[in-house]
Amino acid sequence: MTPLWLDSSVAAWRGALRSYDDVVSRQGVAKLTDLDAWYSKELPTALDKRRTRHATLPELVKLTEWKMARGVWRAPNLVLVKGNDAQMVIETSRAALASAPHPTAPIAALSKLDGVGPATASALAAAAEPSVYPFFDELVAAHVPSLGPVKWTLGYYAKYADALRERVRTLGEGWTPVMVERAVWASLGGKAGAAALGAKR
Repeated sequence: MTPLWLDSSVAAWRGALRSYDDVVSRQGVAKLTDLDAWYSKELPTALDKRRTRHATLPELVKLTEWKMARGVWRAPNLVLVKGNDAQMVIETSRAALASAPHPTAPIAALSKLDGVGPATASALAAAAEPSVYPFFDELVAAHVPSLGPVKWTLGYYAKYADALRERVRTLGEGWTPVMVERAVWASLGGKAGAAALGAKR
């Protein structure tokens, strides 16, 4: 079967995206389905309702839990995230989201918080601006041939996001970088599918 990234069929991409919720539920990870529903639906709505968009510390913690449940659980990082000052999270995230649509400024700003790297930062940026920022997923990045080995750096994220935005342009109207990321992740079966295939993570 042709990897989705190399498939030019819009129908194949739509099919992969439609399977996302089912793939999430098949991961066998406690609370992932609920966390994903919160991340995909409730968090973006909460951000948009605020006079100036920002995240709270509890939201940042929950977002980190979602990211780890969908990918790799790193308990020390979660401890660091929980240790951030609540007001600092509000102020930092407000400034970060205000810098959109700059391609990397929100990611750089959010990464100044304890325990927050480009992947966690991108998760918040993607929730706020799905038409600009994709979530930085290791499995997805590893299946974009032009990117090379995954590096958790701002520069690598910039290349990753550019690649997904370019794919949006080829897929046409109605697509966003977030949708592209989810379609690729789902097409690979998520981390459970990658493990079954013996993929390196």
